[in-house]
Amino acid sequence: MQLFGVGIDVVDLQRFREILIRRPKIAKKIFSEKELEDMDSRSDPVPGLAGRFCAKEAFLKAMGKGLFVCDLREIEVHKTTSGAPKLHLRAKAAVLANELGAERFDISISHSDLVATAVVIIS
Repeated sequence: MQLFGVGIDVVDLQRFREILIRRPKIAKKIFSEKELEDMDSRSDPVPGLAGRFCAKEAFLKAMGKGLFVCDLREIEVHKTTSGAPKLHLRAKAAVLANELGAERFDISISHSDLVATAVVIIS
């Protein structure tokens, strides 16, 4: 199996929270409806959203691409039945991964009280 890239990202939760408060419409530009729905039941959705944002950015870094190469909503993060995060790519994000020859996307997301982080390995 060929390794195509590794990406990591870290987000300060307080800063991310402040951005969402200052610009409430930005969430709909970053996250798909399904991702936002997945966070609705949480008492504090910010850590989960920040982790998903990290995963999107880590994916693009692993691909060797910039943040705005595709619509961030095309890179969706969902939980599997086991609770593990999984990437779902659509539209241009899927085309970019296909052009690279990537078949597997391993992802890990974590957060503390202060930061969220994600790592994506593309093979």
